[in-house]
Amino acid sequence: MKVLILNGSPRVDGNTSIAVNKMVEVFNQEGVDTEVVQVGIQAIRGCIACGKCGELGKCVFDDVVNEIAPKFEQVDGLVVASPVYYAASNATVEALLQRLFYSSHFDKTMKVGAAVVCARRGGCSAAFDELNKFFTISGMPVASSVYWNSIHGGAKGDAEQDLEGISVMQQLAHNMSFLMKSIALGKEKYGEPTKVDRQWTNFIR
Repeated sequence: MKVLILNGSPRVDGNTSIAVNKMVEVFNQEGVDTEVVQVGIQAIRGCIACGKCGELGKCVFDDVVNEIAPKFEQVDGLVVASPVYYAASNATVEALLQRLFYSSHFDKTMKVGAAVVCARRGGCSAAFDELNKFFTISGMPVASSVYWNSIHGGAKGDAEQDLEGISVMQQLAHNMSFLMKSIALGKEKYGEPTKVDRQWTNFIR
């Protein structure tokens, strides 16, 4: 089992990293390999809907998005962690995910997704909902914890004092590990889920 973790914070070793590190500790206990990529410090532009990825098999902007795509294809789970800006994930994370999910054409079905958000005070649930939509549109089961996957802290290191938030991160990693292992066993016995013929409409005829 392997999990790719995208840390969307521009602050290295900040409060978002505390949440990520607590999860990594549990993944190690569970025998799950992890790779953490600090994407929040990257210069990532937004999607321009050019459609070139359909021809190239990758995004036309050859940056960290194209580096992450093959890593994403090979793992069993994806964690996206982001600080909360104006009740949303930060712009870097949003740009990366839009381009990553749109330009990578491999089947993401049954890869487990988990969103983690970090805020000083409010906006976590809105940002959490926003991130989960990338998973649910892609056939990815969403890992949950005992609360919404959020941790709180303002100044650097404050999240270490959020004992409930830390326990949420730990339980999330345990639950995600269990889910990935269970899906792997299910695939061995039952194979992949049946795919229906998808019907594409634009709500008009």
